[in-house]
Amino acid sequence: MSSKTLIKNATIINEGRIFQGSVLIDNEFIAEVYEQTPDASKLGKVKVIDAEFAYLLPGIIDDQVHFREPGLTHKAEILTESRAAVAGGITSFMEMPNTNPQTTTAELLNEKFRLGARQSMANFSFYMGATNDNADELDKIDPRKVCGIKVFMGSSTGNMLVDDQHALERIFSQAKTLVATHCEDEATIKANLEKFKNELGENIRAEHHPQIRNHEACLLSSQRAVELARRNNTRLHVLHLSTADETKLFDNTLALEKKKITGEVCVHHLWFTDEDYKEKQNLIKWNPAVKGLADREQLWKSLLDNTLDVVATDHAPHLLEEKRNSYFSVPSGGPLVQHSLQAMTDAFRARNLPLHLLVQWMCHNPAICFNVSRRGYIRKGYFADLVILNPSKKHTISKENVLYKCGWSPFEGHTFSSTPTHTFINGELVYENGRFAENFRGKPLEFER
Repeated sequence: MSSKTLIKNATIINEGRIFQGSVLIDNEFIAEVYEQTPDASKLGKVKVIDAEFAYLLPGIIDDQVHFREPGLTHKAEILTESRAAVAGGITSFMEMPNTNPQTTTAELLNEKFRLGARQSMANFSFYMGATNDNADELDKIDPRKVCGIKVFMGSSTGNMLVDDQHALERIFSQAKTLVATHCEDEATIKANLEKFKNELGENIRAEHHPQIRNHEACLLSSQRAVELARRNNTRLHVLHLSTADETKLFDNTLALEKKKITGEVCVHHLWFTDEDYKEKQNLIKWNPAVKGLADREQLWKSLLDNTLDVVATDHAPHLLEEKRNSYFSVPSGGPLVQHSLQAMTDAFRARNLPLHLLVQWMCHNPAICFNVSRRGYIRKGYFADLVILNPSKKHTISKENVLYKCGWSPFEGHTFSSTPTHTFINGELVYENGRFAENFRGKPLEFER
């Protein structure tokens, strides 16, 4: 039985345009995009949502999250974090392999997909993690179903630091799918940490983090990844770039569809600077570290001139009590999926940028980079993954309205100028003004490779 919804009178932001229009949803898909308001009485039985004065965007595709399941569910779960993501306008996510156990075999990857099907309120895919010795498992990947291979080329994460040159060459030369890299040079970080220990002993604080995980550590590792990719003709996606120096490694002369090497920037590297450590301390301790103002501004410039391509979250929750530990014991990462759209919308307003670029970087470009099938756009025949954003509904972040299992946000106390009010996933209204369709579950993403 057909189920139709008409979203009318919206300000549609899609494919470089901002225009008044309406969208008809029929079951899972977008049936029509109108540049006027159709007569609903001629559409049969249809639910009508009037989006007057609101923006209608494609659902956000977040290509980098850590939802902590299995094994780290005291911090987060796929259910809790996908629920928070949906409230923030994220309709699809790609989740990282550094769980417990780490997702480094085909069997464990398949179990992640089973978890996603049972628990995720958003559409999902999962990365396979690379190690120095799991090449045979990487060969089992189905590129139509798996978003990519994650390679930790620097900072060690259990057994997932890939530092053997032969292993790296094999991964980059034989990967069936996109290779996504975390780039920080481990030797540089260790040398910097020893230097600070000798100088400050136990008095190292969060503000020293960008000096320990410094520009050189990032650049050395990113250079190595780009060189490997060029030598092996690998489809490379460098994650969470944080320095001005690294942007010089990327090319803006090609259309995104033709790029073999692409770059991602995260919301926190576009919002915070090293000056914010004074107030936020360990709450904004991420790897790679938040750097200086000049770095932040160059990241923005590199997005604007198409040198870099995607904005994501690297959502990585930890308990607040963990974040209160001393520098040496504090885990890096923070929760972001619930507020990434609001933060980026405010940043765009402050910089007087057109919102079609936000949609490009958070919706269209992730779909292009990963060859996501029929998502990331408001197009007839595409899955109806849609977000209604009220541009004048203010929202002050507090512990009481944070939806993450960890129970805190680095944005607490900040008032955002806009609020997502409705989120549709696969044609279903999954979130509406604080209410969820709690039994809804998303689908695994498919990739046209």
